[in-house]
Amino acid sequence: MKVLVTGARGFIGKNLVVALKRAAVEIAEIDVDSTQDEFLVGARDAAAVFHLAGVNRPKHEEEFAAGNVGSLEALFAALDRSLAGDLGAARPVILLCSSYQVTQDNPYGRSKLAAEQALQDYSIRTGTPAVIYRLPGVFGKWCRPNYNSVVATFCHNIAHDLPIAISDPARVVELVYVDDLVARFMTHLEDRPTGVTCGEVRPTFSASLGELADRIRAFRAMRRTLEVADASDPFTRRLLGTYTSYLPPSDLAYPLEQRTDPRGTLAELLKSPHFGQMFVSRTHPGVTRGNHYHDLKVEKFCVLEGEAVIRFRPILGDEVTEHRVSGTDFKVVDIPPGMTHSIENVGITEMIVLFWASEILDREHPDTYSSEVLHG
Repeated sequence: MKVLVTGARGFIGKNLVVALKRAAVEIAEIDVDSTQDEFLVGARDAAAVFHLAGVNRPKHEEEFAAGNVGSLEALFAALDRSLAGDLGAARPVILLCSSYQVTQDNPYGRSKLAAEQALQDYSIRTGTPAVIYRLPGVFGKWCRPNYNSVVATFCHNIAHDLPIAISDPARVVELVYVDDLVARFMTHLEDRPTGVTCGEVRPTFSASLGELADRIRAFRAMRRTLEVADASDPFTRRLLGTYTSYLPPSDLAYPLEQRTDPRGTLAELLKSPHFGQMFVSRTHPGVTRGNHYHDLKVEKFCVLEGEAVIRFRPILGDEVTEHRVSGTDFKVVDIPPGMTHSIENVGITEMIVLFWASEILDREHPDTYSSEVLHG
């Protein structure tokens, strides 16, 4: 299959082209510096055309019509020339990126509405199937910041410790994630519509500008608080991925606060009210950690490196249970409430252990009570 993509180097175009290449589709990539011959060759034998080219922030108002209607008319001319003399050739499906702003009386909205009308007229005249997508704000990786995307601007500036300006924190914006949009576009490689239809944009998300800024600032603060976002929320998951894509490559690594004592070193990794917290420790040979129990808290231990013996004793009993584990096992040991427990490094090298606890440590009420496992 061969497809033509106009605006191929734009934000949506780059994401779409990557997805098309994964699907092993032959792509004619057209952008502002493409020649007329490249346009014609790209249009020839195309099964689908994704018309993403357009203008949204021109220097002069008249450029709206040239960029949003004129570029579409140039596409029609290229298609007509490529199909001239071949009456039996199937016409490609044309997918047009329009905008929610077609309902607003502004130069951009009027130009997008005119483009929709031009496509409908062309479809009626030639029998070309077409799909019109009226897009809300699109966000995701590779979007240009400080241009026309509030999400890209907030993510870039906050990731780079730059200020952001919010004119109206209560203003609500409607958003769609670029990879969700691309997935919808890809369905049209197999789904050939009849006439002109409206594409369904889903899922969409709504947020006020104030809420959007707060969410992204919280992502930035994660390195300090270690509190991860709720990844079960679809919008949060997409927004976090977008924010992380704007971090400078040189800033992707960051240190953890380490607590060191004669036993070794411990560092907290992640915490959340939704899943508790994780931390990692290094323990010297011959050293025992623990010898305490919890009333409510559940823990899991996983030795990543070294040799360990994990011991349990019911606080109302005397029977001791031992589990010998090592870094070669990747075995998880559950730590139930009401069982005093300890972990001893019985190897000759440093022991590294990954821990999970079912709740974030409250240092004023830690739910941790001392009790020797072997000498209770």
